[in-house]
Amino acid sequence: LPDGLTSIGNFVFGRCSNLESIKIPEGVTSTGIYTFFQCVSLTEVSLPDSLTSIGEGAFEECRALESIKIPEGVTRIESRAFMGCSNLSDVKIPEGVTDLGIFVFSSCKSLVSAAIPNGIEKVGAHMFAYCDNLAEVTLPNSIKSIDGTAFEKCVSLKSIKIPEGVTSIGMSAFEGCSSLESIKIPDGATVVRVAAFRRCAALKSIKLPDSLTNIEESVFSSCSGLEEVTIPKSVES
Repeated sequence: LPDGLTSIGNFVFGRCSNLESIKIPEGVTSTGIYTFFQCVSLTEVSLPDSLTSIGEGAFEECRALESIKIPEGVTRIESRAFMGCSNLSDVKIPEGVTDLGIFVFSSCKSLVSAAIPNGIEKVGAHMFAYCDNLAEVTLPNSIKSIDGTAFEKCVSLKSIKIPEGVTSIGMSAFEGCSSLESIKIPDGATVVRVAAFRRCAALKSIKLPDSLTNIEESVFSSCSGLEEVTIPKSVES
């Protein structure tokens, strides 16, 4: 791409199935939506230090992409940006990111670890859903909520530390995390939504805080290994 560019438009390279590499020049600050959508042969991407925003679906279903370095100046990664990058195993979210959309890494089946930077206040819907090999997740203390389906069907996830500031766990947030063995819901949490831990077959114990007032339907349905759970007196429904 030539020098002098400041942005790349929507769907510019969408479905260019033979595109293997791309170098975005310095000066570009944002990508459009679905810029490289379904570039299924893309293996090498060079992003400039000037980049501040990665658009919705920018690299969605770039299934050959194994790694990508996101510049430290990026502050916004929009929804579905890397969804369906099934070979993506190496990606670091920069500390400066303050806005993470929904579905960002959904179905990144080769991703083994992830760390959300401090300042992000929620794990958005479907953020890491269907990441089959995701075994390690680090959440910052700034997180206030884990939204619906955030970690659904992360079948390799054995444990996760939920930050103390989290007040709600969304519908199906951990549904189908079949390797999850134990979890502690922090003091201050008030609600656990429908099916939040359904089909967590390896879950043996769970600690519920006294702050909890609402446990919705099917939260622990089909948790066949669950041996012990104590419902606090604070729960109203």
